[in-house]
Amino acid sequence: MTLRVRVSVFSILLLLASLAVSVGATPARAVTAGDVVSARPTTVYLLPGKLLEVPVNAWHVLYRSTSATGALNTVSGTVLVPKASYALGKRPIVGYATGTHGLGDQCAPSASMREGREAELAFVSLLLLKGFAVAVTDYEGLGTPGTHTYMAGVSQGHAVLDSIRAAVRVPGSGLSAAAPVAVMGYSQGGASAGWAAQLQPSYAPELRLKGAAAGGVPADLRAVAAHLEGGPDFGLAAAAGVGLDAAYPELDLEADLNERGRALMADAADDCVGDLDKLAGLRFSDLSPVDLLNQPKWQARLIENRLGTLTPRVPVFLYHGRGDQIIPYAVGQTLRSEYCQAGVNTRWVSLPAPDHVTGAVEGGPLAVEWLTLRLLGLPAFGNC
Repeated sequence: MTLRVRVSVFSILLLLASLAVSVGATPARAVTAGDVVSARPTTVYLLPGKLLEVPVNAWHVLYRSTSATGALNTVSGTVLVPKASYALGKRPIVGYATGTHGLGDQCAPSASMREGREAELAFVSLLLLKGFAVAVTDYEGLGTPGTHTYMAGVSQGHAVLDSIRAAVRVPGSGLSAAAPVAVMGYSQGGASAGWAAQLQPSYAPELRLKGAAAGGVPADLRAVAAHLEGGPDFGLAAAAGVGLDAAYPELDLEADLNERGRALMADAADDCVGDLDKLAGLRFSDLSPVDLLNQPKWQARLIENRLGTLTPRVPVFLYHGRGDQIIPYAVGQTLRSEYCQAGVNTRWVSLPAPDHVTGAVEGGPLAVEWLTLRLLGLPAFGNC
């Protein structure tokens, strides 16, 4: 078939479609954030080797969300619903935001849950045992085409909120759009939960959000990056640079890197979090001849992605380990102070945890119990 014939056929089809609409055919509904692209049953395991299957109905979903710059995108995730009926009204839904998994698609939470290597299923299971449904986003670009927009808070907040919307729209989930909902996360997930709470009033006002629990929150990316430079966890700061560059193309990170920086970033582009140790001890000056963090284009986006500039309208539970070596304790304290000053009903818990991971272990069960009370309709009492 020649190009001219192809064009002619295409034109006829367009004409027929327009005639159908003109005689009263119902046009297709516009695609919106939270729409389900596909949902297929999946199985989730607690241990590798397909051991200890989690006894839930689960779906791997592709759903519509919104990028940091406002474009419609497609994100993947997992929806888990307990098999037992829920006797206390409409089953609550928790948008669970995982911590850092890495940049490669194989690192996505949906993949690790299917393969029995998802550590955060321990916290997800606590929510499932309460009878709650849980929607776990993979975030933009993790498990789907494109680069993961790691630490682009606006994108991550959208992905969390839209995972809840999508959970309701999964055929057979039995979930209600009028259900009470909550969001929870730690580290990257803490930032994502915080952003979901901040964005919900304008982005997803129909969701009946009752509370947000956020731990080990990297609220100020610039302060965290300065802390990580030259240290054993510098790879996390470098990965955040890759993620923000993916979210905001005008940053054009590759153009500002030196030869070594381009090679290292290309090598890290498909790494999981444990592989980022290869960047330990480096500084941004080792990767670029320019002062990246002080460039106006980077400063603008870092400020835009700083938590605390918007006000959640629901109670917030913040927790942070005093010995956190990755996210400075002072960063968490500042977020608490800013929320309190803005009038947010904030509950702050200072944990004795000697490191970042222990902070998740100590604070996760406390966050689950706090969220449970909010989902059951009990009032929250802050400690500002």
